[in-house]
Amino acid sequence: MDVSKRHTVLMAGFIGNVVEWYDFALYGYMAGILSTLFFPGIDPLTSLIATYGVFAAGFLMRPLGAGLFGWLGDTVGRTKTMLISVSMMAVPTVALGCLPTYETVGIWAPVLLVVIRLIQGLSVGGEFSSSVAYLVESAPDGKRGFSGSWANTGSMVGMLLGAGIAAATTSFLSDATVQDWGWRLPFLVGGVIGGIAILMRRNLPESEHFKRHHRVRGETSPLLQAFTTDRLKMIQAILFASAYGVIFYLPLVYLPEWLHSQAGMPLHTALQINTAATALLLILVPFMGMISDRLIRRTHFIAGAMLVMTLASYPLYTLLASNGYWGAIVVQFALVILLAVPLGAAPAMFVELFPARDRLSGYSVAYNLGLGVVGGATPMLATWMIKVSGVSAAPAALLAVAAALAFVVVLWIKDGSREPLPE
Repeated sequence: MDVSKRHTVLMAGFIGNVVEWYDFALYGYMAGILSTLFFPGIDPLTSLIATYGVFAAGFLMRPLGAGLFGWLGDTVGRTKTMLISVSMMAVPTVALGCLPTYETVGIWAPVLLVVIRLIQGLSVGGEFSSSVAYLVESAPDGKRGFSGSWANTGSMVGMLLGAGIAAATTSFLSDATVQDWGWRLPFLVGGVIGGIAILMRRNLPESEHFKRHHRVRGETSPLLQAFTTDRLKMIQAILFASAYGVIFYLPLVYLPEWLHSQAGMPLHTALQINTAATALLLILVPFMGMISDRLIRRTHFIAGAMLVMTLASYPLYTLLASNGYWGAIVVQFALVILLAVPLGAAPAMFVELFPARDRLSGYSVAYNLGLGVVGGATPMLATWMIKVSGVSAAPAALLAVAAALAFVVVLWIKDGSREPLPE
């Protein structure tokens, strides 16, 4: 594959995850506005809970989407699956931006909102793992870690873009304008980004690795093979993905709220620090993927970062509680640097773990069970731990346990970073 085609492949994998996480961040930031438009007539808190319930409903579809798109990717091809998954994210995003509100169509407004989120949740279950498998399988020798890391780089760009567009909309338009029609603009912008992603993915060359495997594959369902023949690999992948989900959500999603509720920091200040740390990941993630290709085997590299996180978790939370603004900056950036290692190296490690016959099925299901279900429940679990224990630093124990589990599991996984992808 020549240089221009490699760049096209990287960008096609990258932009699909921009679309996915743009929508993820956007819905979260616009939830307060959407609650008044689609669930009026009830008290504001109940209305907001209903809106977040619709958000959660999308997450419940992720395991189903993982199974569906994993099976599709292992049977009909990576590129067709990637085109379907990004279309199922982009088209509903535009539909949400055009959706009539409760004032116009009554109960049908929240019903249609739920349907849209369910379709998007189904798509999310297949997008990330499909693009990672394609990126890694299409990568030249010695660049699988770097190539796979671009999926996570796309996720970070999407999160920042979603937050930025939501902030710009609410800052430059009056409250009345936002409530009237301005809320639609960010979703329509998402449709434009999705349209670009669809165009980029229309004529992608299929992975040569997949084509070789597809010519000789048997009749057994790849999903069945993942849970039977490759059961041990599934156990390893689910355990690591679950720990990885906790490690991802605590520093990047939950920490700003902890700084606000437990350390008394203004929420906007905590979010500014979090945004700056997320921006740093844009540089660090591909760099960590490159290190795992050239200098340190992937499993060893991730294990080292997880060991440091295990040992540093409680001291870092103590620093947070006692050193205010500068302590928050140090801790947030320290956790992000450690988190960048699995974000950069783990995508290729997952692909290298599974054989071609059930690679996407195994990866998709394990990843979405771990990151989607366990990771998604992490903020709630951390808050419950503080309430039950009465100790504000209780989430440090959760972070340490998750990092220790990741350390053990990643050393259990057979490293394949310097060998050909398993057939």
